[in-house]
Amino acid sequence: MTDAPKKPLLEIENLRISLPKGGDRPFALEGLNLTVNEGEIVCLVGESGSGKSLAAGAVMRLLPEPAVHISQGSIRLDGQDIYALSEREMRDLRGDRLSMIFQEPMTALNPQKTVGWQIDEVLRLHSDLDRKARRARVLEILGDVHIPDPESAYNAYPHQISGGQRQRVMIAMSLVMNPRLIIADEPTTALDVTTQKQILKLIKDLQKTNRTGILFITHDFGVVAEIADRIAVLRLGELVEQGPAEQILNNPQHPYTKALIGAVPALTPPPEKALSDAPVVLRAEHLVKTFAARGGLLSGKRKAVAAVKDLSFELRRGETLGVVGESGSGKTTVSRIVTRLLEADSGKVLIDGRDLMAASKSEMRALRKDIQMVFQDPMASLNPRKRVIDLIAQGPIVHGVPKAEAHARARELLKLVELTPAAADRFPHEFSGGQRQRIGIARAIAMEPRVIVADEPVSALDVSVQAQVLKLLADLRDRLQLSLLFVTHDLRVAAQLCDKVIVMQKGEIVEAGPTARIFAAPQHPYTQALLSSIPGRDWEPPKLTAA
Repeated sequence: MTDAPKKPLLEIENLRISLPKGGDRPFALEGLNLTVNEGEIVCLVGESGSGKSLAAGAVMRLLPEPAVHISQGSIRLDGQDIYALSEREMRDLRGDRLSMIFQEPMTALNPQKTVGWQIDEVLRLHSDLDRKARRARVLEILGDVHIPDPESAYNAYPHQISGGQRQRVMIAMSLVMNPRLIIADEPTTALDVTTQKQILKLIKDLQKTNRTGILFITHDFGVVAEIADRIAVLRLGELVEQGPAEQILNNPQHPYTKALIGAVPALTPPPEKALSDAPVVLRAEHLVKTFAARGGLLSGKRKAVAAVKDLSFELRRGETLGVVGESGSGKTTVSRIVTRLLEADSGKVLIDGRDLMAASKSEMRALRKDIQMVFQDPMASLNPRKRVIDLIAQGPIVHGVPKAEAHARARELLKLVELTPAAADRFPHEFSGGQRQRIGIARAIAMEPRVIVADEPVSALDVSVQAQVLKLLADLRDRLQLSLLFVTHDLRVAAQLCDKVIVMQKGEIVEAGPTARIFAAPQHPYTQALLSSIPGRDWEPPKLTAA
């Protein structure tokens, strides 16, 4: 790490952000003091609810006022009090000297405008470039953020590109004017490790070349270890610790920081388990899935995509099989085929010898109890109008279990996933993300399945909540002799939970075997590239216990 430059770029002094009355606490931030110097990356870390995203909103003057507002303190950019600016002056500042990379690109991008139009808008508002020069600059920045085909992406609408590419478009929009300060709110959470590596390198290059200051909000300590010059740790609105990255990462002082770092999954897989004699519960044979060509007058014809090509694997009782790979590798397609949420073009999926692909609708309904799914976004998969007890009991009731018995079982399952009995009568929106994911797990195991397919179930969770959910899944697997098919792009998570992994690239398995062996000695160049791209790979979290 280089020595921090001396000239302060962003100065936050004694900042207090008030929350609406009746909340769980009166202030989102209580007396925050934070500085970002020229050419410095400051990582602001903390769990959901710590106030880190509201700190970013305050700097951008995008707080949901008047309900949430600054009641004390000041924020200065290059010595200028941004809250003394008029709305017009603030609009001129945003996108020019100050920009933000938002966490969720699909809500930040306009679905009715092409990618090229939206990046071009920044240049129209903040530069004197003519139309031809603006187009050239947009294509250049799309190439800089590693969009595979900049010309095609320029004319595409947000829904026509992948999630990882949408995030890269957001990053391109924020970088196109070479701003003085960039606020990055979890900008790489949804990206594959190789794309993460590219984007983090791009941000670091910008920092060095233009002496840009970066306030980087994240819960991923691997990313922190990769790029941070300084780290500030927030807990429930209070700054509990800050200092040079090396000091915080390797010798944290506050119990909360120790607990966060202690929850980071290690990259060393546990010893290989003896599962070769366990019966095969799920077998996939020669699966093929091609998505047909599509397109229209505005976007042009898009080529057919071979998402899964002649793919076979097996899953044994009590085993966790990880499916890893980048966006577009076909791993999510596989998860949907084996649960028959998506029809394969050809191939078989056998559960205890019974082929799901050949089952009729009525037969499939009976077979569904043997294979259940835990989705990436529990809020999108849980009916917001139903109480938790009804959500968990719904499957068993459909399969003939009496309502009273199903409800009694649902209450037992809430205890099993470590939620209080009072949770039964509440609605999904009344829970945190981690609690909703526990509800999703309880709903899946209510059917007493043989196999659970988990599609990125912890990718959106804080590191401490992630550790809790992973431990819960491992405990349930061992206690109930479940088999898990675990789809993830987070190789740290795969290292901790998966007994074996299959590595997918462009619809094919390029390497498969015990996790410990593959992580220790990967054979395929693609697997080697994935493992070498893990953020913070060279940092091993110290063995810590909270005081």
